[in-house]
Order: sequence, then C-alpha cells, then structure tokens
Amino acid sequence: MSGITDLDALREAMAENSERPEGPARNARAEELLAAAEQLNVPLAVIEALGHQVKVYNYSSEKGKMFVPFARLLRLWDERPEDFDEFEAHSLHWVFKWVSSGMLDQPHIPLASIEGWLGEMERRYRLAGYSEGAVRSAEHSVAAHVGDVARAERAYAAWLAADRDAMSDCHACELHAQGWWQAELGRDEEALELWRPVLEGRYTCAHEPHTVLASSLVPLLRLGRRDEARANHLRGFRLVRAMESMRGAYAEHVEFCALTGNEARGLELLAERPAYFTDDGQPQSRLDFLSAVTLLMDRLTGLGLGDRRVPGPAGREWTARELAAHARAEALALAARFDERNGTTRVGERARARMAQKPLADRLPLGVRSVGPAPAPAPPPVPASVAGEPDLPALLAEARRLSNHLQPHAMEAWAAVARAAEGVELDPRDRAEIADHEAMGLGPAGAALFERAAGLYAEAGDPGEALAARARAAYVRALGGDIAQAVAAVRGPYEEVLALYADGGTGTRQTAAVLMGRARVLLRRAHAAEGSAASAVHGAAEAAVREVLALVDGRTGQDVRLAARAAEAQAMLAELAGLRGDLAAAVELFARGAAAFVAAGLPWFAVEYEARLASLAHHLGDMAEAERALRAALEHGGAQLEAPGRAQLHLQLAELLGGRDEVAEAAQHALEAAHWADEAGESATLGAWARQQLGGFLLRQGRWAEAAEVLESALPDLTAETHGDGAVVQTMWWLGDCLSELGEHRAAAERRLQAAGIARTWPEQHDHATLAHLAGESLGQAGLAAEAERAYTRAGDLWRTLGNPHGLVRSLRARAWLALRTQDGTAAARLLMAEALRECETARDAAADEASRRGFVEELGHTHRQFGDLLARSAGEGDADAPPPALLEEALAQLLRSAEVFASLGDGVLHSRTAAELTAGWLEIELGRLTEARARARGVLAAYEAYDGTDAGGTGLEEAVDDAAGEAVRARRAEAEHLLRVAAEDRA
Repeated sequence: MSGITDLDALREAMAENSERPEGPARNARAEELLAAAEQLNVPLAVIEALGHQVKVYNYSSEKGKMFVPFARLLRLWDERPEDFDEFEAHSLHWVFKWVSSGMLDQPHIPLASIEGWLGEMERRYRLAGYSEGAVRSAEHSVAAHVGDVARAERAYAAWLAADRDAMSDCHACELHAQGWWQAELGRDEEALELWRPVLEGRYTCAHEPHTVLASSLVPLLRLGRRDEARANHLRGFRLVRAMESMRGAYAEHVEFCALTGNEARGLELLAERPAYFTDDGQPQSRLDFLSAVTLLMDRLTGLGLGDRRVPGPAGREWTARELAAHARAEALALAARFDERNGTTRVGERARARMAQKPLADRLPLGVRSVGPAPAPAPPPVPASVAGEPDLPALLAEARRLSNHLQPHAMEAWAAVARAAEGVELDPRDRAEIADHEAMGLGPAGAALFERAAGLYAEAGDPGEALAARARAAYVRALGGDIAQAVAAVRGPYEEVLALYADGGTGTRQTAAVLMGRARVLLRRAHAAEGSAASAVHGAAEAAVREVLALVDGRTGQDVRLAARAAEAQAMLAELAGLRGDLAAAVELFARGAAAFVAAGLPWFAVEYEARLASLAHHLGDMAEAERALRAALEHGGAQLEAPGRAQLHLQLAELLGGRDEVAEAAQHALEAAHWADEAGESATLGAWARQQLGGFLLRQGRWAEAAEVLESALPDLTAETHGDGAVVQTMWWLGDCLSELGEHRAAAERRLQAAGIARTWPEQHDHATLAHLAGESLGQAGLAAEAERAYTRAGDLWRTLGNPHGLVRSLRARAWLALRTQDGTAAARLLMAEALRECETARDAAADEASRRGFVEELGHTHRQFGDLLARSAGEGDADAPPPALLEEALAQLLRSAEVFASLGDGVLHSRTAAELTAGWLEIELGRLTEARARARGVLAAYEAYDGTDAGGTGLEEAVDDAAGEAVRARRAEAEHLLRVAAEDRA
C-alpha cells in the first residue's frame, strides 16, 4: 500500500477505484484499501474504507460479500458514533436499504432474520428522525418477494403516503420500483406511466434509466407498442452491457430477444457474458438470468434448432436442447431454495411462468446485425388440396391449376408431381409438362430439357405447345449469352407456329407463347446491340413485341396467360424506349404494363416493372411518381416478394423519404430493408447499406443511443471496396456524433480520428479538416489535452490551406482554451487568442463581398468575447501571470470590444451583443464599478423593450433560431434584472 500515508491519499485512491469498471478487480482493490486504512490509525479512514467496500460489493456480482463490512460499520457506529462525520453517518443509514434488499436475494438468510433486520432498520430510522418511507419501501420488497400481495399493497400505499426525505431513494429508482410492482400485478399501462419521467430523461442516476428500460420491454410488447420496445432495447442494452452488477436487467434483454423472433441476437448476448451462468454472489439475479436462458433455448428447440451449438457455462460445448435442460434445472433448484426459505411458492411460480412465455412478436426487426444461428425460413406452403399423402392425379390437377392461372408456388407444385411420379408410368403429356416446368427452374442450363419437353408435347399430339417449348429453349440460350444461336433457334418455331395458327392447328395461347419467346430473344439482342446497327435491331425487337400485342388484343377475355402476355409486352416496349433514351415514354409504358398485371389479378408480376419505373422516375426528378411506384411494388409483391427484392424496395423508399426530411418513416423503411437483407443472406452488402442509412435517420431524430448501436453494427461490414470509402467515413462520422452526444468522448474521438485518417487521402480536404477539428473537441472533452492540441493544430493547418478563415479562427480559439488548462497557460492562451483576432481582421479586410465581410466581423466579435471569457476564467483560477485585477481589466476590455463589434452589425446579432454586455457587467461588479454595471443592465433591458419574446431579433452566426429565440430574449432579460439587483445590493 505504498503511497497511502494519510486520509487524503486514501480518499484519492478510493475515488480512482470507484471509476473502475464493476467487477472482481475493483472489489479486490477495495479490500486492499481497507487494509491500508487500518494502518493509518485514523478511525474515520477505516469507516470510509468500509463504506467504499460495501458500495463496490453492492454494485458487482459479489453482492453477498457486503454484509460483513456493513456489520462491522454498524458495530463501530454503536460503539463510537462520534468517529463518524455527517456524511458517513448518513451513508450508514442509507446502506441499510441495500442490506435489506440484498438479504432477500440470498436464500440462505432466514426470513426471520430479514424481518428482524427490517425492524432494526425501522427503529434506527425513527431514532435518527427519518421518514418511514424508506422502511415501507423495504417492507414492500419483502412482501412482494414472498407473494404476500395484501401486505405488499399496504406497504406500497404507506410508502407513497410518506414524506420524501434524505433516506428516500432517488426519484428514478423509486419510480422504477413502483412501476415494477404495477407490472407484476398486470397493470402495464400504469407501470409505463410511472416510468415515463425516467424514460424521457427527467430523472436519472447511475443505474437509471438502465433498469427501467429493461423492465419496460415486456410490458410494451404486451401492449403492442413494438417500436418503443425496440428503441428501449437498443438504448437500454447499450447502458447495461458493461455493468457487471446488472445481470437482472441483462436477463430482461435476453428475454426480449426470445419473445420477438431475435433468437440470434439473444445468443450473442449470452456469448458476451459467460460468467453470468455461474456467478453466485447474487442468487436472485442468477435465477432471473437462467430463466431467460431457458426461455431462449426452448424457443430455439421449438424452431427445430435444438441441436445447434450455443454459448453456455464454460468447460464444455452445449446444444440448445442441452442448455435448456441445464438452465431449467438450475433455475428451479434456486427457486426451490427461495421458496423453502420463504415458506411460499411465489418464486418458483414466477420462474416457471417466465420460462413458459410464448412469443409476443413473430418478427420484430431491430436494425442491428445478428450473426448467430437463426431459424431457417419456413418452406413455401403446400397447397391444402395436395396436403397429406401424395395422390398423383390430385397433385397433377393442382399443379395445372396453379400454372394455368400463373399462381405462386406453381413451380413447387410441379416439383411435388415430379417426386410423386418417380417410378410411375406416365403418358407423354404428363411427362412433357413435368420436364417443361423443371426446365423453367434451371435458367440457361434448361435448354436441353425444354427440347426434351418439346419432343414429348409433339408425341402427345400438341404441336403448338411443342413449338412454345422450343421457343423457351431459344430464350434461355439468349439468357446464357449465346444470342446469335438463340435468334437462329427461334426462327423456325416462329414461322411454324404462324402457319399452324393460320390453319387452326393450335390456339392463341400457344402462338402467343412462341411470339413472346421470339420477342424476348430479340429484346436481349437489342440490349447487346451497339453502333450503327443498333437502330435496326431495336426496330426488329419492337416489331416483334407489337406482333404479340396484335395477336392477343381483344382475345384475352378471362385467360390470364394472354393478359399477362399483353402486360409483359407493354413493359418490353418500355425497355426499348429506355434503350433509345426516351425515359419519359419508358415511365409511361412501365406504368401501363404494371397496371395491366394488376388488372389481370397478377399483382406480384407488376413488382419488377414498378421498381424499374421508380428508378426512372427518380432519375427524371419525379419523386412523387417514384414514391408511388415503390409503395405500389411493396403492396403488390405481398407475401410473394422475395427477401432481396423487398430489401431493395424498402431501402429505395427510405432514401427517397429521407431526401425530403421525412426521417421517421424513412427509418422504418431502412429498418425493414436491413431485416430483409439479413433474411436474404446479404447482411454484409445490402444489409450494411440499410443499417448505415438507418443509423443516419435515427441520428437525425436525436435518437443517439439507438443510432450508435445500429452504426456500430454496420461498420464491420462496410468496406471501401464494396460500399466506397465515402460510406465508411460517413458512418464513422455519424457514430462519432452519436458517441459525443452520449458523453462517450474517448470513443467519439477514436471514430473521428479513424474517419479523418481515411479522408486525409482525398483530393478535397474539407472533410479531413472538419473531422480533425471534431476529433479535437472529443479529445478535449475526454481530458486528453495534448492529443486535442495536436488535432486542433492539424485542423488549423488544413483550414489555412483551404482558405477557410472561420475554421482557422475556431481552431485557434479551441487551442487557447486547451492551453489555459496547462500550468502557467495564460500566456500561451493569450497569444493564440491574439492570433485568432488577427486572422479575423485580415479576413475582414480581404472579404470579397459585404456578406462575407459581415461574417468575418461577427467571427471577430465572438473571438473578442471568448478572449474576455478566457481571461476572466484565468483570473478566477488565480493564475500567477498577472494579478487578478489586471486580468479582469484586460478581460473587461475584450468584452466591451466584443459588444462594440456586434453593435456595428445591428440587431441581427443582438443576442450576441447583449451576452457580451452582461458578462462585462458582472466583471464590473467584481471590479467595484457598480454604477457602470447598473447602466449595463439597464441598457440590455432597453434593448429588449421592443421584443415580446417571439422575435429573435434576426439571426446570425451562432445565433439562436426558431423557438429558442423567444427563450433567449427571456433569458437575457432575467439575467439583466438579476445583474441590476446584485449591483444595487452591493451598493447598499
């Protein structure tokens, strides 16, 4: 314990230990500090060290260890209360609450001992003059734990009726406990209403809103408020992730994942905290955790994933099924110990109910990527008419019905026919249709099978369908890139079917199939055509498409296949219009084609063309039509829309909505895009894009914690090769902004420096300069002054190179404030501020226009203002470079100069001018110039006589705008009136 030679050194060491992460290392250090305190021969040192030990044990997984040091503290109090100062006496009584609740969490402590301790707490609080509120709160906890609802309700009412005093928990903690009780009784609405001030940030503490966010998850899900539940999970898990003592809250996040279809994320949470399976210092939170684990493992097993490897207790590998059995047995054994101690069944019943919960949402996308094992997608539904034992005639009938009407799952139905037909003698027609549909699923590899189907159709006496199959073979060859062969191959079927149709040897449907096959082949050729031949090739393709339309026109009737040919032909004309550069015509024709599919009762076929229409409309600047088409595509795709396409559509709609600042709905679509990209197996590509956009939209709504979680999830997948380094930099930039807002300044600096490192290589250096400056801000706020100085210097050099005086001046001012933190720093700070003033004046004198000149003059006013503030701060801290009066005089001169500069710009910067004048007035009071101070206050009040609190008086650089303008007026008036009163009192 070298270095701890007196009480001050001990206090410093305990303060440092309090800042360390929760856990065994911090606890061990507290034990070392107690040993050191005992060597000082100072009773208060031992008392404070024992109190520190109780605190760190309470906020750790070794909570059960706090009883011994507390008992020792209590004995010291009873023997020599005079050794306790006021703070330690208060702390001793405060910790009674921790001990009471902590005993409940330990099943080996008899209930009679807990009740006795509760009585002792009541006696001591009464003697000390405290309200009974904290005692009744503790009694309520005991009654609720054992399941004595009547007593719990009486204690709850007495708790609410009691006066708040120095022993009352903070508002946030009390509201959490009160809301928890309401939720336990099934009063979810009441619970959430009690928690609202905590969730909104009005009441906070070291462990709130952490636990309220966790406790709110299931009540929100039960009420169907899923968006709030998602947001609270992302916010709350970020808070509890690093806090070892919050196993109970952590368990509620695992439970949330199990109840919302986020099993993969639940597994990730288990993997992050392996010690939670076995740490036994707080049995109640272990019971909560194991109950949530059981729920998650049962869910996985129910999804057919019982044999999947999952994170579990160290020392062996676990499957979901094995861990479910283990966690259930451990949880029920713990619950039985509590119930045996309590003489009731309440704890066991609650654990069983928690483990038996059913999902509250089949799918609740979170926006973050989960890489653990996830349930396999459900297979396509088997048509009801063919469910059960395969019956070949029924299977054939159903497959023909689906394919004749172009219904979803027709291909699956034909595959079922093929499986059932193995080893069965079929007639040529049946075999032809089986081969035909099998070929349709093979793409370019299906040409030979199409030819085989053509032969079987011919054998069955259907020459028209045989020609259609040959045309399909030609088309898939074109898809494979052999366009010349495809054009040659389709010529024969085309000529033959026209002759056959003219003789009445085949129907319109078969003829249309051949003509459409030819049109598709020629369209493929048109896409590949270049140079002078392109026009003729395009013309031939258009003629082929119009031939299809001429054939089916007026003949579609109730034949959806012919209606589909007409709709597709319109879309093909749209493609050709696009190829020749007539994008407006392409938009109109795609719209016609999509509408025709919808009218035919085939909306899922419209999706492809509505998506292409949206892209063209966006290119033409018609955002309303682009939005309409995207929404229509999502609606028409319905359940048939495959995951990749659904992700693309949602992402495009998100970007469009975000572009016009409708960020709330944009975030919803980006969230859906991320989910469907994950479902499609494209997490690292399309999913990363979606998450990046989602993070940006959340940031724009001020939802910093949610945005940070999403952006951190996206960042590992974003690469310069796939997404571009601009996307990587933007993500780091946004993430740095979020972390800064959350107070995580060191992490924010790291992200901003990483982004700056990439932007350093770009030809345009404005982003590099901005990021370097932001990194300086974060480093300074993290207490890393030397690193911040380097970042600001780098930013200033870049601003100078870029010819940006505003950026340069702000970097110089920031460096001046940093310099003030160093020993004898006033001289260096003064030099930097003086340089900033010179840069402002130089830029003002060289301004190219009046607007620029005014901007530089305003920057000059702010620099004088900050120079004055800096010198006043230096005087207040007793800097030795000059006597405080001299520094105050210099500061006052800078502030008065600031006010003069702002005055030269008129009322547009009135708030800036009055702020400088009020600060000058306070300095004048410090210097004993009361008359001048009063005159300054009256001048400010006169300046606002014409304002009613709703007019900002103009806006300028760094000025308040919108609703904040009226608040600025009220604030200036209030400060001026206060200044006037203080100056008058000093005179008296």
